[in-house]
Amino acid sequence: MRLTVDRFLDNLAREDGYAQNTISAYRNDLTQLVDYLTKRPEPVESWAAVSSELLGEFVTHLREQTIMRRDGEAKPVAASTIARKIAALKSFFGHLAKAGTISIDPAAALEAPRVAKRTPRTMSDEDVVRLLAAPGPGHSPKVLRDHALLELLYATGMRVSELVSLQVDDVNLAERTVRVRSIEAERERLIPCSPQSVEAVQLYLERGRPSLLKSSALPQSALFLNQRGQQLTRQGMWLIIKEYAAKAGLTYEVTPHVLRHSFAAHMLKTNKASLSDVQRFLGHANISTTQIYVQPAEPPAAPAAEMDTPQPVE
Repeated sequence: MRLTVDRFLDNLAREDGYAQNTISAYRNDLTQLVDYLTKRPEPVESWAAVSSELLGEFVTHLREQTIMRRDGEAKPVAASTIARKIAALKSFFGHLAKAGTISIDPAAALEAPRVAKRTPRTMSDEDVVRLLAAPGPGHSPKVLRDHALLELLYATGMRVSELVSLQVDDVNLAERTVRVRSIEAERERLIPCSPQSVEAVQLYLERGRPSLLKSSALPQSALFLNQRGQQLTRQGMWLIIKEYAAKAGLTYEVTPHVLRHSFAAHMLKTNKASLSDVQRFLGHANISTTQIYVQPAEPPAAPAAEMDTPQPVE
């Protein structure tokens, strides 16, 4: 049963272009289902034996679970989490039915709880300026690297996984563009960069990265390196942003995705690009995902050929 799950997730990554975070979440959700089915008093050992009633019992089981908070108190599983798990079930069993593995889709009648759509958290122009300035004016390899990655992350709206996967030859300083490869979807997109981010990356490549590279025993083509000369990890990126958000005096949580949200919202708010342009830059498969960033009474956007990446106003 687990092998079938693995094949389904591989298909989502290759054919449908799902983000790695979504794949990981679906893997956890479906592994939880497999455990529930196989550890019952009467174990279920094939997907064809899963009925709609059994899936209903599983969803009830999920709703009855609690999560321990940091303060030691238990809280119920969020409706958004239940909705995502049901989405995973529907996608998985729909795939099995389409492939002919099962004759009837037992998840077809499942209904997810209603989840209120939340407006993505974005940073003000002033807070972006403070964050981008937080590395300071120094010229150490770490400062040059951190300044470059913060500028590039905000100027392009990339996912953190995409940023740490960048190779040196993905950045075209002359054309002011960066090529972002989507490993999951096996496709790529080209995003324009701001002059500030290009300058920061150029300084890093000339003065910062060579020093970091000396710490590596092996050749490295990754753009952003850690102190050991190895490719920077997603966790390392999160810690860097957390460090500079604190240094900038920001009292709320700043994550790579908050910068991604800010890029999209500022791009549309300042009329730098159309909705379809922002969709393309963010790598959204569906434009409805991008529409959450649209502000009321948005004026017409400039043509894509004339636009530039958004920059905070100092």
